Amino acid sequence: MFRHLKTKSPSYGHLRLLVQALTFAAVLSTAPHAAAARMLRLVALGDSLTAGYGLPTGKAFPNRLEAALRAKGWDVKVINAGVSGDTAADALARYDWSVPQDADALIVELGGNDMLRGMKPEATKTTLAAILDKARAAHLPVLLAGMRAAPNLGSEYAGEFFAIYPALAKSYSASLYPFFLDGVAGDSKLDQPDGLHPNAQGVEIIVQKILPSVETLLKQAK
Repeated sequence: MFRHLKTKSPSYGHLRLLVQALTFAAVLSTAPHAAAARMLRLVALGDSLTAGYGLPTGKAFPNRLEAALRAKGWDVKVINAGVSGDTAADALARYDWSVPQDADALIVELGGNDMLRGMKPEATKTTLAAILDKARAAHLPVLLAGMRAAPNLGSEYAGEFFAIYPALAKSYSASLYPFFLDGVAGDSKLDQPDGLHPNAQGVEIIVQKILPSVETLLKQAK
């Protein structure tokens, strides 16, 4: 009795439309994941504290920060744009070739050598502002790492110098990490013999302390 019943098969045109719809839906569902999977390029622009002065190969701050970020699931390349001895003005002078155009975010760790040379805090502030202007023009989210003055420079100088960083962060809507050497400065177990630069163990502590701020920065990356 069933031999006279006929089922209506979908036409070729209907099948083609169905395939196209499913393909389009798949593209929409995977596009955000594809964008998130792109490797981010984070530049650390700084002085010897970034460059890794006195440290074994692979133990500098950018290397260890990259390892820590990757361990937390970030697909990121941290570019070491640190030069030992650089003042803020030196870093500004080389900014255009130190920070590639395809960078996604920027850490600025500068001012320590300005302080050690007794430069006027206002001059350092002006130069750091020029660096932040360049980052703003490139639409780069910035994490500004602060520095403190040595005690022998006096409380007045120390206050003026330390105030540079929160003031700039506020003016430029940049993220602020108040003191790059937090938890390390002044600890002989974590410093190299010069008392200025962290040893490998000190770098690990710096990385762990700054890591949440860097993750927040990367979430702002384009």
